[in-house]
Amino acid sequence: MVAVSRERFEALVAQALDEIPDDLGELMENVAVLVEDEGDDPDIWGLYDGVPLTDRGDYGAGVMVLPDRIYIYRLPICAGCDTESEVVEQVGITVVHEIAHHFGIEDDRLDELGWG
Repeated sequence: MVAVSRERFEALVAQALDEIPDDLGELMENVAVLVEDEGDDPDIWGLYDGVPLTDRGDYGAGVMVLPDRIYIYRLPICAGCDTESEVVEQVGITVVHEIAHHFGIEDDRLDELGWG
Protein backbone atom coordinates (compact mmCIF):
# COMPACT_ATOMS: atom_id res chain seq x y z
CA MET A 1 0.00 0.00 0.00
CA VAL A 2 1.15 3.50 -0.79
CA ALA A 3 -0.15 6.59 0.98
CA VAL A 4 -1.32 9.35 -1.35
CA SER A 5 -3.02 12.41 0.11
CA ARG A 6 -6.50 13.27 -1.04
CA GLU A 7 -5.23 16.48 -2.63
CA ARG A 8 -2.53 14.63 -4.60
CA PHE A 9 -5.01 11.93 -5.61
CA GLU A 10 -7.50 14.53 -6.85
CA ALA A 11 -4.69 16.09 -8.89
CA LEU A 12 -3.95 12.66 -10.42
CA VAL A 13 -7.60 12.24 -11.38
CA ALA A 14 -7.63 15.73 -12.92
CA GLN A 15 -4.45 14.86 -14.84
CA ALA A 16 -6.03 11.64 -16.14
CA LEU A 17 -9.08 13.60 -17.29
CA ASP A 18 -6.84 16.17 -19.01
CA GLU A 19 -5.20 13.34 -20.97
CA ILE A 20 -8.49 12.27 -22.54
CA PRO A 21 -8.57 13.41 -26.17
CA ASP A 22 -10.56 16.64 -26.59
CA ASP A 23 -12.92 15.16 -29.18
CA LEU A 24 -13.84 12.35 -26.78
CA GLY A 25 -14.23 14.70 -23.83
CA GLU A 26 -16.58 16.88 -25.87
CA LEU A 27 -18.88 13.87 -26.33
CA MET A 28 -19.28 13.34 -22.59
CA GLU A 29 -22.72 14.58 -21.61
CA ASN A 30 -24.03 15.40 -18.15
CA VAL A 31 -21.43 13.49 -16.14
CA ALA A 32 -19.48 14.47 -13.01
CA VAL A 33 -16.23 12.83 -11.90
CA LEU A 34 -15.86 12.60 -8.12
CA VAL A 35 -13.11 11.37 -5.82
CA GLU A 36 -14.22 9.44 -2.76
CA ASP A 37 -12.11 7.62 -0.19
CA GLU A 38 -13.99 4.37 -0.81
CA GLY A 39 -17.30 2.96 -1.92
CA ASP A 40 -19.54 0.25 -0.54
CA ASP A 41 -17.21 -2.50 -1.80
CA PRO A 42 -13.55 -2.06 -0.77
CA ASP A 43 -12.44 -4.08 -3.81
CA ILE A 44 -13.95 -1.62 -6.31
CA TRP A 45 -11.60 1.10 -7.58
CA GLY A 46 -14.14 3.09 -9.56
CA LEU A 47 -17.83 3.16 -10.35
CA TYR A 48 -20.01 4.61 -13.09
CA ASP A 49 -23.47 5.51 -11.82
CA GLY A 50 -25.75 6.70 -14.57
CA VAL A 51 -27.37 6.05 -17.92
CA PRO A 52 -24.83 5.27 -20.67
CA LEU A 53 -25.05 7.46 -23.74
CA THR A 54 -26.02 4.41 -25.80
CA ASP A 55 -29.11 3.84 -23.61
CA ARG A 56 -30.38 7.40 -23.27
CA GLY A 57 -32.99 7.59 -26.02
CA ASP A 58 -35.31 10.40 -24.89
CA TYR A 59 -33.12 10.98 -21.83
CA GLY A 60 -34.71 13.69 -19.74
CA ALA A 61 -37.25 14.55 -22.47
CA GLY A 62 -36.85 18.27 -21.87
CA VAL A 63 -36.57 17.87 -18.10
CA MET A 64 -33.33 18.68 -16.32
CA VAL A 65 -31.73 15.51 -14.94
CA LEU A 66 -28.95 15.20 -12.41
CA PRO A 67 -25.58 14.36 -13.89
CA ASP A 68 -24.31 10.82 -14.10
CA ARG A 69 -21.49 10.22 -11.67
CA ILE A 70 -18.10 8.58 -12.00
CA TYR A 71 -16.53 7.76 -8.66
CA ILE A 72 -12.80 7.14 -8.35
CA TYR A 73 -11.94 5.52 -4.99
CA ARG A 74 -8.66 6.64 -3.42
CA LEU A 75 -8.10 4.10 -0.64
CA PRO A 76 -8.72 0.91 -2.65
CA ILE A 77 -6.42 2.13 -5.43
CA CYS A 78 -3.71 3.07 -2.93
CA ALA A 79 -4.11 -0.30 -1.17
CA GLY A 80 -3.61 -2.12 -4.47
CA CYS A 81 -0.42 -0.29 -5.42
CA ASP A 82 3.14 -0.42 -4.09
CA THR A 83 4.44 2.86 -5.52
CA GLU A 84 3.06 6.24 -6.42
CA SER A 85 3.86 5.59 -10.07
CA GLU A 86 1.57 2.54 -9.89
CA VAL A 87 -1.14 4.77 -8.39
CA VAL A 88 -0.71 7.23 -11.27
CA GLU A 89 -1.05 4.40 -13.80
CA GLN A 90 -4.04 2.84 -12.04
CA VAL A 91 -5.86 6.16 -11.71
CA GLY A 92 -5.49 6.63 -15.46
CA ILE A 93 -6.78 3.13 -16.18
CA THR A 94 -9.70 3.54 -13.78
CA VAL A 95 -10.73 6.92 -15.20
CA VAL A 96 -10.70 5.54 -18.76
CA HIS A 97 -12.57 2.41 -17.64
CA GLU A 98 -15.38 4.37 -16.00
CA ILE A 99 -15.63 6.89 -18.85
CA ALA A 100 -15.96 3.92 -21.21
CA HIS A 101 -19.01 2.81 -19.22
CA HIS A 102 -20.47 6.29 -19.81
CA PHE A 103 -20.16 5.53 -23.53
CA GLY A 104 -21.86 2.15 -23.08
CA ILE A 105 -18.78 -0.11 -23.22
CA GLU A 106 -19.18 -3.17 -20.99
CA ASP A 107 -16.56 -4.84 -18.75
CA ASP A 108 -15.98 -7.80 -21.08
CA ARG A 109 -15.05 -5.51 -23.95
CA LEU A 110 -12.87 -3.37 -21.68
CA ASP A 111 -11.02 -6.52 -20.59
CA GLU A 112 -10.42 -7.39 -24.27
CA LEU A 113 -9.05 -3.90 -24.88
CA GLY A 114 -6.74 -4.03 -21.83
CA TRP A 115 -8.69 -1.53 -19.74
CA GLY A 116 -10.25 -4.07 -17.37
